[in-house]
Amino acid sequence: MKSRKFYLFSLILLCVAFRQSSISAQTPTPLPAAIAAQNTVETRKAETDLIHQGDLIDVDVIGSVRYDWRGKINPEGFLDGVEYAENPIYALCRSEQQIAAAVAQAYGKIFRQPKIIVKILDRSNRPPAVIYGAVKTPQRFQIRRPVYLNELLVAGGGLTEKSSGEILIFRPESLSCAAPIEEKAAATADGEKNQGKFLTVGQDSGGGSSYINIKISDLLAGKKEANPQILSGDIITVVEAEPIYVTGGVVNPKQISSRAQITLSRAVASAGGLTKNASAGKVTVFRREAGETKVIETDLERIKDGEAEDLILRPFDIVEVAQTGREKTKSPPILKASEPGEKKISNLPLRVID
Repeated sequence: MKSRKFYLFSLILLCVAFRQSSISAQTPTPLPAAIAAQNTVETRKAETDLIHQGDLIDVDVIGSVRYDWRGKINPEGFLDGVEYAENPIYALCRSEQQIAAAVAQAYGKIFRQPKIIVKILDRSNRPPAVIYGAVKTPQRFQIRRPVYLNELLVAGGGLTEKSSGEILIFRPESLSCAAPIEEKAAATADGEKNQGKFLTVGQDSGGGSSYINIKISDLLAGKKEANPQILSGDIITVVEAEPIYVTGGVVNPKQISSRAQITLSRAVASAGGLTKNASAGKVTVFRREAGETKVIETDLERIKDGEAEDLILRPFDIVEVAQTGREKTKSPPILKASEPGEKKISNLPLRVID
């Protein structure tokens, strides 16, 4: 009898232990990666909840309509036009609760323990990041999550053949409340501070506008400093190379980008080579120097035979290959100007990065 009771008691203990182990298996200890992801989501949400340039803000004074306010912050970051406040109320990159407390303090001389509710009514007019220049699809981006340069270049359709090999990023002052992830990491490191590895050119220690100069070769090589995080309001310019024009007796008269040193023979080859009626021995290069046009006569046949130097072209040179049966040009041909790379930013399509 005792053995039977002992058997039943042991069976109950086993069941309880099995149930506890099952519960433990269903609720595992959070992994560091999961915790980091949760913290990242909370950080993004916190940054989104801060007041940015372009936000429509509503200040509601409970129990009064006269003292209510609705509007946007001015370029300096203050609530523009709040009456009955002795000092301007700074709002840029502050939370709704912080602004409510500041307004309550300002109205403390008018009301006894005023209750203030501040709400961001519209976030859609926050400054977008812009990419244009030597990209296939210049456009604007409304950034709602961390995003890096390479992702926006892909979203812009990639680079065009007019790219000079450089990218300039202009970062206006106070248009984003999100600090780059790398800056945050540096700020929390063991006493180490960010030494401006991203703002390599024109860095302003006073928090003003700055710009970043990046070589595309470094970006393609995978260098971390060449792929910075892009913030709201950043203006990314993929710099277009200065042109060289090849005309006359070539298969495909065209504009060539002077990304690096390019010789006359290479320029002609890139334009499809010579046509059947081309006079290879009569090639003219028109070059602007000191406000005047310099005329350089050369011979592609002698260059091919190694009897003449292959001329290195300069930006804005006009190469004209003579054609049999046509009179030789004595002055630079009039060329149709290409479309400017810079377009009105406000007319570019807008894409949301979420």
